[in-house]
Amino acid sequence: MIQIRPATAADVPLIRAFIQELADYEREPDAVKITEAELLRDGFSDAGERYFACLIAEQDGEPAGFALYFPIYSTWRGRSLHLEDLFVRPAFRRLGIGRALLQRVAALAVERGCARLQWDVLAWNEPAIAVYRSLNAEMLDEWRRMRVADTSLAALSAAADTEEKTKS
Repeated sequence: MIQIRPATAADVPLIRAFIQELADYEREPDAVKITEAELLRDGFSDAGERYFACLIAEQDGEPAGFALYFPIYSTWRGRSLHLEDLFVRPAFRRLGIGRALLQRVAALAVERGCARLQWDVLAWNEPAIAVYRSLNAEMLDEWRRMRVADTSLAALSAAADTEEKTKS
């Protein structure tokens, strides 16, 4: 039996393990830099802003998968949710767990008055794409995600600081 529940602070080691397993599946095993302490701070802090929420899927009491999501805002549509990660362990695939997680996140989006739910999928992940299309998800082929990280992010930030100082 599939059970889906909100993650708790006690699930942080499991969430971190799921993230690593997802990175391995996505052929990026060395890309994960997030620590359990950062996940705890960013998702379960009582003192500060929570940057994400997470659902854990269990099959017959065994951890089977997770969905990590957070609110975003569309200037065209308003409230939205972004599904950052959806992962089901290989032993639990083809049991409807991924679909159940996605349906639960969609239900949360509707409950929160969101206009849309969005996520990314790797172009080579045809099994996931087929599932998403069967759920009437629209592939946005014309949009490309842009990203700055690490030293590029620091350099961009430093450029802003330099511009501010020259304006003063």
